[in-house]
Amino acid sequence: MKLFLCAIAVTLCVATTVSAANFECPKPNGQFADEVQCDKFYVCDDGVAKAKLCPDGLVFDPLNRKFNKCDQPFNVDCEDRTELQEPKSSKYCPRKNGFFAHPDPAVCNIFYNCIEGDALETKCTVGLHFDEYSGTCVWPDTAKREGCNPEQRTSETGFVCPKDQPKTDDRGQVVTHPKYPHPTDCQKFYVCLNGEDPRDLGCQLGEVYNDATEMCDAPENVPGCEDWYKDVDDKKD
Repeated sequence: MKLFLCAIAVTLCVATTVSAANFECPKPNGQFADEVQCDKFYVCDDGVAKAKLCPDGLVFDPLNRKFNKCDQPFNVDCEDRTELQEPKSSKYCPRKNGFFAHPDPAVCNIFYNCIEGDALETKCTVGLHFDEYSGTCVWPDTAKREGCNPEQRTSETGFVCPKDQPKTDDRGQVVTHPKYPHPTDCQKFYVCLNGEDPRDLGCQLGEVYNDATEMCDAPENVPGCEDWYKDVDDKKD
């Protein structure tokens, strides 16, 4: 399963003009790849070539039908064109443009979308890891990244979703978003998104959480919570 990320704003990036050396245009007009450098290409106008470099981090795709043929490396087959320009790195951005893993190899669910050297920190959906070779968030067994720390998420009140005993329904199927009662507050409960990401929730005033039905209910229908609002009022007094 792949979760494709945000669109790439390569149209905001401008290619840099460099020396065309002795390049001969295959056709009078068009854009053509350099033979050895994947982020270098030539623009031919009436048989006159101008050499250009893609923005740092992007590479030239001769098969791209768009005018701007510079794209992310994971979208382009560079074949034998293995050379690249010198990187222009900044914090979290090994190159000015691209998607890059967190510098800590133990952090596998966070990555950075770099545009012209500015890094936007992004988190994968719960349970997925970032794969730099595809530029997507994928299942851990697909990413095959080593040394990842297990992610333990807590809610605002410190609740941690239990992982050793997942909740199942009447058919024995694991519940995708299980709910759990608050240990001391009848009105409150927790929901674990995808079984891992906890959220603090609560019933409306006058109702309490019924763990048997996993719904908000009248206090008299929930053993132990019959006098919940009476007890709360007494405490206020």
